[in-house]
Amino acid sequence: MKNGFSRGKIDNTLFTKHLKDDYILVQLYVDDIIFGAISDKLCKEFSTLMQSELEMSMMGELKLFLGLQIKQEKDKIYIHQTKYIKDMLKKYNMHKSNDMSTPMYPNTVLDKNDESSLVDPTSYRGMIGSLMYLTSSRPDIMFSVCLCARFQVNPQQSHLSVVKRIFRYLIGTTNLGLLYEKGSDFRLKGFCDADYAGDKVERKSTSGGCHFLGNCLVSWSSKRQSTISLSTAEAEYVAASSCCTQLLWIKHQLEDYNFHESSIPLLCDNTSVINIAKNLVQHSRTKHIEIKHHFIRNLVEKGHIDISHVHTEDQLADILTKPLLERRFADLRRRINMQSAY
Repeated sequence: MKNGFSRGKIDNTLFTKHLKDDYILVQLYVDDIIFGAISDKLCKEFSTLMQSELEMSMMGELKLFLGLQIKQEKDKIYIHQTKYIKDMLKKYNMHKSNDMSTPMYPNTVLDKNDESSLVDPTSYRGMIGSLMYLTSSRPDIMFSVCLCARFQVNPQQSHLSVVKRIFRYLIGTTNLGLLYEKGSDFRLKGFCDADYAGDKVERKSTSGGCHFLGNCLVSWSSKRQSTISLSTAEAEYVAASSCCTQLLWIKHQLEDYNFHESSIPLLCDNTSVINIAKNLVQHSRTKHIEIKHHFIRNLVEKGHIDISHVHTEDQLADILTKPLLERRFADLRRRINMQSAY
């Protein structure tokens, strides 16, 4: 702060500094520092400053951070976990298995008591934990991993078989990662979707949401809803409210980078949800929905969120709510900018 840096209002570990047309960003994580600037001069000055204050070493261009591999090119950046995947496959002795085209069969149904034999819970939880960490760069396995994670108390052979299929899918997609391309479009937008009563155990729905800056995927989630929805419209409405909270957080986060969003588009494939969000009159479709989810109406009324319809075929959040056929899965995976890093 004494050297002219400003601290982020939302993210207190973010520091920025402006010098005429130059601009430097500094992000802290415990004892690691990532920084980047428009000019090399600012980077060198910051490096000299930090080394004069603290005992630290320069690692050079960012290539590895918290298990994430970063591959930088002139007009694009890849983020992937190829090395982590290969090590994980060897750890669980899955590296010689046959690969699969999708992480889960479309008609897969998991139950708590399906009369199959019990498996070692410690090993099962270890596999789930390893896969959960992988979802930080692999949204394509997010739904499958989160579904299997619900059965960690008494895992059975049927649950382990589904987990092993995820590993077999990773064998053929080891190099896949997220692509971030340089571009002028930096508009924030979100996609929300829900699988009504997709959880066959508790009959709860699954919310899925993905959020983009331009064409770049920056945030995603797949989560079982806390309450039981009584209709598809209600399940989708709850998913939309969850997506809204994340969009608002990203909106405020972007203000630390001097990007100010006004009306953020939220794309949903259910017209009933759009009507509920824009119509302030209570009716039969809304009387069972918890009050906390209705804040989306206030956001729409104030113009912070612009909820609009998207065709089901263009609903990118679909990959986060249910298992899909190979063709549909591959199409959505491509459209969320997942490509081979090599």
